Amino acid sequence: MLREKIPVGDLFIGGDAPVTVQTMWKRPLVGENIDDVLASIHDFAAFGCDLIRFSAPRLEDAGIIGLIAKRSPIPIVADIHFDYRIALEAIRAGVHKVRINPGNIGSREKAETVLRAAADAGVAIRVGINGGSLPRTLRNHPDRGEAMLLAAEEEIGILEKIGFSRVVFSLKSSDIESSVKANTLFSQRYRYPLHIGLTESGPLVPGTVKSSIMISRLLLMGIGDTIRVSLSEEPVKEVMAGVEILKALGLRKNGVRIISCPRCGRSTFDPHAFLARYEKELLKSDKSLTVAVMGCVVNGPEEARHADIGITGAGREVIVFRKGSIVYKGEAERAYKAFWEQFAAFEG
Repeated sequence: MLREKIPVGDLFIGGDAPVTVQTMWKRPLVGENIDDVLASIHDFAAFGCDLIRFSAPRLEDAGIIGLIAKRSPIPIVADIHFDYRIALEAIRAGVHKVRINPGNIGSREKAETVLRAAADAGVAIRVGINGGSLPRTLRNHPDRGEAMLLAAEEEIGILEKIGFSRVVFSLKSSDIESSVKANTLFSQRYRYPLHIGLTESGPLVPGTVKSSIMISRLLLMGIGDTIRVSLSEEPVKEVMAGVEILKALGLRKNGVRIISCPRCGRSTFDPHAFLARYEKELLKSDKSLTVAVMGCVVNGPEEARHADIGITGAGREVIVFRKGSIVYKGEAERAYKAFWEQFAAFEG
């Protein structure tokens, strides 16, 4: 079922729009230098972030987020819990989207007030259904996936009552199966765009693994319009993980694809050190090409012959190759320069 397509700032979510990648600011905003925050947002955008969310636990946060929204290169979302007045202030301040959890925002009347204000301002709403903060009537439901769907359906009644349609739903928990079930059931019944991911997936490795499994299962079924890999890590790691999921599934064509060997006892070139030095610069590029970083001639031009550009070792020398053919062989620093010359010349 094709989703509705809604605008969030100058971005579109749902319909035939590409799947987007989100992250969230990890620190309190009070006391932050706005210029520094904006510099970080530009950096996240360079890695492929399409929109970013900020928590607003205090009324003053809403105004700060509004100031950031006016200068941000990507749309800004205000995340509101418990106090609907903060949501109203964020809308007045000019954010592009407001995330509310109807299970804890207050009465139905307060939720309606927020939706009407958003409609008047042309601001999108994300209705967040969280498996850990369901309405009281559903907290003891034996099936969390079904409970999340029922919670979402309660909010759809409010939306339809006032005719509000610029909305994205998320049905998320920390559990893969209940999250997959809730989103699958929802997608079969409704055309609202879906934000997918796990709520608290964990540290870098376990969190990326669990999120990749859950997000990929849904995307391969055609479910999901925007994603976040929620990690106990810096935002840029979430962005990188989300972008890599989309590239691996063929849903994001632009950007460098890195293949690299794990390294072993026969390595004469250290791929780990090369990537530590250059990975971020590679991943910020929007060129559509494959880069191979290999440890030795066994895993060099032969195994990576389909890569557009690659680098490896042969004894004491470093080899740069393009489409499987050697274009440079020599000492490391000159090889690095030759690698970047090949990269810059590549039309991708």
